Amino acid sequence: MKTKLYKWNIEDSLKTPEDRAAYIEAAMEANDPEFMSIALGDVAKAEGMSKVARKANVTRENLYRAFAPGGNPTITTVMRVLNALGLTIRIAPAGVS
Repeated sequence: MKTKLYKWNIEDSLKTPEDRAAYIEAAMEANDPEFMSIALGDVAKAEGMSKVARKANVTRENLYRAFAPGGNPTITTVMRVLNALGLTIRIAPAGVS
């Protein structure tokens, strides 16, 4: 018996602002900058990269490059994209939820 595989795309699971915020928050908790960057890119793709680029005043191509594996977005780009997505970062002491 063959196992049937289905294509899964993370962007299909990021429909609501709450889903998107939870995904980015989980990525931040992993304390892995590259994973955080990729997660932010996933959320931007789910929203629509062209739309996010326009709101963030960044080119679509630069967003794809910055949030691809191995990309290294500047803090300015990260903040602009978060703002364009209607998200913000909150800071707390380590170990405190």
